[in-house]
Amino acid sequence: MDNNNFPAVWGAVGPGVSGAVFGAAWWFWVDAVVYSAAAVPFLHYLPGLFASFAALMFNCVKREDINDKYYSPYDDSEWRLKVWLFISYVVSFVSLAAAVGFLVQDALTDTGPSTWTGIAGVLQTVFVLISGLIYWTCHSED
Repeated sequence: MDNNNFPAVWGAVGPGVSGAVFGAAWWFWVDAVVYSAAAVPFLHYLPGLFASFAALMFNCVKREDINDKYYSPYDDSEWRLKVWLFISYVVSFVSLAAAVGFLVQDALTDTGPSTWTGIAGVLQTVFVLISGLIYWTCHSED
């Protein structure tokens, strides 16, 4: 494959790959909830929901807008984009930390959901964030 053609191929194939990874992420979670012997509390759903929201947040920013040549008719709007990205990354890492916390909680207690539910929560959060980054790298306004 020619390296000069890679951006065009990635622009065409990337959204499908991103969607497949996103679907796999939610498939892990639905599988864990359906096959869980105990009821899964609503708090266990939140890391995946917030990871999906964080992926949506950082996909609202175009890669082309984060450079020194960005111009906006509004004063100093470049820092707003960077603050928005920072907040989206904070939300994503907090959701990942919450998923790991629920994994540890599920592994240490016998009364709640199984350990598979915690593992699926971590996999869901990681795959959702990876799918968001895949889509962010492959879409552009060209």
